[in-house]
Amino acid sequence: MKRPNILLVNDDGIDSPGIRVLAEQASALGDVWVVAPDCQCSAMSQRISIFEPLRIRQVEFPAAVKAAWRVCGTPADCVKAALEHLLPVKPDLLFSGINNGYNTGFDIAYSGTIGAAMEGLMKGVPAYAFSNCWQEGFTLIERELGPLLRELLAEPAGPGSIWNVNFPGGGIEAFRGIRRDVRVAHTQLYLDNYLLEPQPDGTLLMHNRGFAAPSDLAPEGTDVHAVLNGYISVGRVRCAVL
Repeated sequence: MKRPNILLVNDDGIDSPGIRVLAEQASALGDVWVVAPDCQCSAMSQRISIFEPLRIRQVEFPAAVKAAWRVCGTPADCVKAALEHLLPVKPDLLFSGINNGYNTGFDIAYSGTIGAAMEGLMKGVPAYAFSNCWQEGFTLIERELGPLLRELLAEPAGPGSIWNVNFPGGGIEAFRGIRRDVRVAHTQLYLDNYLLEPQPDGTLLMHNRGFAAPSDLAPEGTDVHAVLNGYISVGRVRCAVL
């Protein structure tokens, strides 16, 4: 059976540990190609660069991949660059992540991780997004992601949708299982908390000092409830234009 070609993208930047862990897991399934931002690009959604060129450089990557490039652009830019010019083949799959921080609830709308997956989906590439609890290690992911990937590859998300996977905090000790087919919660997990700082010139600086939601914020059966209660959250997210 032919090994699939897998494109890896993220929004935390090519030097983030999450994309390295994802590459290690993905390389057991297929031939991996990495095209990722040069720097942190969180909360860029599906933004693309229009008025400036993309500076692209092929680099060494600390995992078994076919090739890797760093792009001075957004996650969606990376997908466009990969599909239009960089990869010698069209990828069979796109994996985005592993993000440092959950992508659940309304926060999905802001996510560059999700934006990259949606860009791939719009180009006809089945896409999967992966996120982890903020500043969490990868022990649980290294144990659970491989089997979960094989399960999800055997069950496509369906036309116009991606699989969105979030890993809870607390490591293996706090892990309670997997919640499949969760709904997107109708709330933000990272609640807004804006602080205003008046300036001498009469302007205002507005700082977002968001905080994590309580564990009972969202109802059972949603992605937010799953991750806040120790479960891996697995659910479909539909592209708004497909």
